[in-house]
Amino acid sequence: MTDVAVQIPETSRRLDAIDRKILMVLQEDASLSVAEIGDRVGLSSTPCWKRIQRLEADGVIIKRVALVDQNKIGLGISVFVSVESSDHSDAWLKRFAEAVSAMPEVMEFYRMAGDVDYMLRVVVADMQAYDVFYKKLISAVPLKNVTSRFAMEKIKSVTALPIPAVVAA
Repeated sequence: MTDVAVQIPETSRRLDAIDRKILMVLQEDASLSVAEIGDRVGLSSTPCWKRIQRLEADGVIIKRVALVDQNKIGLGISVFVSVESSDHSDAWLKRFAEAVSAMPEVMEFYRMAGDVDYMLRVVVADMQAYDVFYKKLISAVPLKNVTSRFAMEKIKSVTALPIPAVVAA
């Protein structure tokens, strides 16, 4: 048995308790003013603003967005699509990744370990729209197998990451 060293990204070590509080507040409501965020984490506006700027510059905060209800804009079907490939070359993956990344229906795209090679989360309006998407997917590159699983009910969906507490050294 070998010892495996867990690499913690450098940015993680620099996040103190206040940075973590700021991240929790912003994940709940990024539209709050800097003054309101500061009040919630115990800082005045200027130091709070500087911390938020640093978190953005360090790439901890990637962007601020509005979350849209997919059903209210007519995208009522969520599909989890498993893809298997016979070709595992870099050239094939590049072509596949470019094709899938250009498909606006694909919300998430992962390379997997286990019994499937790739997993996509797709949103579409209806079965006809999914059929159009499916045909576009299977014509993009040669695929071994595509399995579609349709969500019947969304039970939990969150966007806020669980921010780990500061670990004492």
